[in-house]
Amino acid sequence: MEDNTFQSRTDLSTLHETVARLQNEIGKAIIGQQEMIKLIITALLSDGHVLIEGVPGVAKTLTARLVAKCIALHFSRIQFTPDLMPSDVVGTSVFNPGEAGFQFKRGPVFGNIILVDEINRAPAKTQSALFEVMEEKQVTIDGFSHPMERPFMVLATQNPVEQEGTYRLPEAQLDRFLFKINVPYPTEEEEVAILTRFHHNSGEEMVSRVNEVMTGQQISELRQLARSVLVEEKLLQFIAQMVTATRSHKSVYLGASPRASLAIMNAAKATAAIRGRDFVMPEDILEMAYPVLRHRIILTPEKEMEGATEDEVIKEIIHSLEIPR
Repeated sequence: MEDNTFQSRTDLSTLHETVARLQNEIGKAIIGQQEMIKLIITALLSDGHVLIEGVPGVAKTLTARLVAKCIALHFSRIQFTPDLMPSDVVGTSVFNPGEAGFQFKRGPVFGNIILVDEINRAPAKTQSALFEVMEEKQVTIDGFSHPMERPFMVLATQNPVEQEGTYRLPEAQLDRFLFKINVPYPTEEEEVAILTRFHHNSGEEMVSRVNEVMTGQQISELRQLARSVLVEEKLLQFIAQMVTATRSHKSVYLGASPRASLAIMNAAKATAAIRGRDFVMPEDILEMAYPVLRHRIILTPEKEMEGATEDEVIKEIIHSLEIPR
């Protein structure tokens, strides 16, 4: 009798088990928000940055802190404010009398997991300090390049409601984020569970129970495994069709760039690997299309006035395409 059991060509059991342990450890302090946790881990395996949009108090900062603790990485938090200067982020050259010369003093962006809290609170001049470091993983000061330690990941947050005193992120910077995650309120059941858990334990006690799962070196190895996942030619064509369709859709003023195609492919590969497969399926692509595209397209003014959302337009585009099987 023929055995039809699927045999993976690449052993992804280590990656699958490690991600499960990572989710379990984060779950010791975070209740709910499974979508946010899953996408952050996917971005970590895809070597991408994440923009998190949600109201205050939905565990955005805590989740970022826990991810860094689980992987034994250096966590750095930068609170963006209107008076923040670029040198407050990347660092500056300081005169050293002992050496009779200038010495570069590193800013808080030098770390592994960087949380940029309320990224749209700082003016464009300060936001632009992240352009080079997010794309090229380095900072250039006074003609000298200072590379980041790997892995390097930026997690930025913004409040979708309070827009007074904020500066809209330029499209070029939004394009540098792999995902935009919309974080909802917890359900009533989840909120009861949060109250119950924190009634008996303080927040710091919960964090102290979270254990290290892996090292930065292991993350690099898992990324290599994720990159080895196979994508069929017809699926590559499907990704290209989807992204190209955003540029000609009647509801879209500005479509997604080729960087979006690469982002969907890499995120789909990481998603397949997390699920224990060494090949991408259409559902991996469809699932990743929303967080990859929602911040990369700009709707027409007419569509915005109708109250339409980016996710609704992405859904329209997907339904207009023939999904390969």
